Amino acid sequence: MKKLAFILIILIMIALSLPLKGQGDGKKIDDYQVIPDDAIRLRILANSDNEADQQIKQKVRDKVNAAITEWVADITDIEEARKLLESRIPEISEIVKQTLEEEGEKREFDVEYNDSVSFPTKIYGSYLYPAGEYEAILITIGEGEGANWWCVLFPPLCFLDFANGISVAAASPGGFDEEPQKDEGLKIKFFLFEWLGLS
Repeated sequence: MKKLAFILIILIMIALSLPLKGQGDGKKIDDYQVIPDDAIRLRILANSDNEADQQIKQKVRDKVNAAITEWVADITDIEEARKLLESRIPEISEIVKQTLEEEGEKREFDVEYNDSVSFPTKIYGSYLYPAGEYEAILITIGEGEGANWWCVLFPPLCFLDFANGISVAAASPGGFDEEPQKDEGLKIKFFLFEWLGLS
């Protein structure tokens, strides 16, 4: 009888803690600040999902992002940023080349700037990144078949901690990595079921 009363109390507490219909804390699309379509992005495609290839991608990311962040630090106009980045593609290529050489990587790579690079929908804090094709610097290492990293160069948002981003893909610090989360077999046991011998 005591167990039944305890269960009833627990169920009442759970029911009271649930949000009423229509009163949840979920955000609507209008609550997010949408990144403008004319933002300039950076996307880096790894050769493969091999751990070594992913580490090389991250090395390239760090070097390229550091240089570009410095270049656009004082720029406020999209046209100025566009011209600067287009003119620096050879320098970005050189950074990628040197980084690959330092890592002993002999794969080919490609650096291009165009306005039709595909991106998935992402949410970071109050920022919404709608899916679509956007202007971006695209760096492809080797076959370019591995998980990729990306961020927004202008307005400069690559400094954000994207690890807390929400999307259909996993995120990594400083940008987004499109790598599916793996199910680690996490099992959650409800103490009440164990106590009653039902688990």
